[in-house]
Amino acid sequence: MPCTPETTIFSKGTRTTKEVAYVTAGRLIQQYQQFCLSKGIDFIRIQSVRPHDDTTLFCSAGMQQYKPLFSDPSHSGTVANSQACLRMGDLDEIGDGTHLLHFTMLGLFSFREMTVGNAIDFWLEFLGTLGLVPDHVTIHPDRLVEWTPLYGARVPIVPDPECMWSDGSISGYCTEFYKDGVEIGNIVNPLGTLRETVMTIVESGYRPGNKEQGYVLRKLLRRIHKMGGTLDHPFFKEEVERQKRLRAKYLRLRDRHSDMSPDWWFDTHGIDLSDIRESMEE
Repeated sequence: MPCTPETTIFSKGTRTTKEVAYVTAGRLIQQYQQFCLSKGIDFIRIQSVRPHDDTTLFCSAGMQQYKPLFSDPSHSGTVANSQACLRMGDLDEIGDGTHLLHFTMLGLFSFREMTVGNAIDFWLEFLGTLGLVPDHVTIHPDRLVEWTPLYGARVPIVPDPECMWSDGSISGYCTEFYKDGVEIGNIVNPLGTLRETVMTIVESGYRPGNKEQGYVLRKLLRRIHKMGGTLDHPFFKEEVERQKRLRAKYLRLRDRHSDMSPDWWFDTHGIDLSDIRESMEE
């Protein structure tokens, strides 16, 4: 949830205007800190833009320092912070009213503790303390059925296939909050949630297949691959190779059977056209 003290200073402003903006931003950070502490959540305030690893020149997001914890199954807990950020990638878009070079990001990071529903409740409650209600939220179509009920009709829902987030090494689905056409925050569900789900299914004795539990497992393996992730398990490697073979087979046969239905492709050749077409769009 970004806190942007210079939002009102795109044009020339007086010293007083700048001071008021920073005081307002500081008050917002203080309110967020108090809200988190009231929930029993530890809070850290970081004003330096030094990066926490060597993937960026400056810190570009509040989650940067926590990246190792997302892939550490032994760690659980929740922490909140305010992190000064600098995003050089947005330099060409500065001044459009939605992008900032330097800003403070308010973050909440839960490792194997809070659910997506918990996070949605947390942010809507905090925004409520500010008298702020999002105009709408967006959800990726893949998560629309699962996540829409979590909002409980409190906010209008807009499907958005762009609701995916990645920093290059960590990726996942997200749901975003919008006010007056501007994204004011988002909730990310990292890919490692998917990895843990796959391993739970595998450890329960299931194998990838074309029916029931096996089909669900295969779809999840495919989803991890599509999102640029990986999994150190033979089933994942087999599924990646399988998708390559099916794609090559489809390309070889599609002109000859262009009028055949998706059911025919699946029943005759084991080719799920939705998966094949997604991979061809990547």
